[in-house]
Amino acid sequence: MSNFYLYNFDELESNLKQAILQNKKIILLGVTYALLDFATSHPINLAGHIVMETGGMKGRGAELTRTEVHKVLCNAFHTDEIHSEYGMTEILSQAYSYGKGRFNCPPWMRIVITDLHDPFTLLPAGKSGRINCIDLANFHSCSFIQTSDMGIVHADGTFEVLGRIDNSDIRGCNLLYV
Repeated sequence: MSNFYLYNFDELESNLKQAILQNKKIILLGVTYALLDFATSHPINLAGHIVMETGGMKGRGAELTRTEVHKVLCNAFHTDEIHSEYGMTEILSQAYSYGKGRFNCPPWMRIVITDLHDPFTLLPAGKSGRINCIDLANFHSCSFIQTSDMGIVHADGTFEVLGRIDNSDIRGCNLLYV
């Protein structure tokens, strides 16, 4: 069973409970603010299943760190870890975290960290700064994006997203203008 629920949390909760009773594997995938709204209004035991958030609050509430978001979601869904996706409309590839907040890129994508005040200064592994994405899947388009996200690249090539740079513009494909 697969569906898009938008704001119909009662139906989502009902379908999740039905899937649990039928011993079906569940992947609950959603934008961060929607998962937080659902977790607050409909906490449900999803132990043994996958919950994946796909990024930021987009101005829909207080900006929380990824650690804070995952703590709220873990408590509401009775799970030990939250998976994550990191990507953006401007690039074709995504990086994924299978829990514990470290993202893995596909072989054609790289994350580099630059100094906040000098975009030409590349920082070594373990130093925090601005996330820059290099995505070679963007053939015949822009393959290099400088974000307004803070992060750290580790020596093993994984990276963490620490949050948005203070006072940066709210961006993202899940913004809704009314």
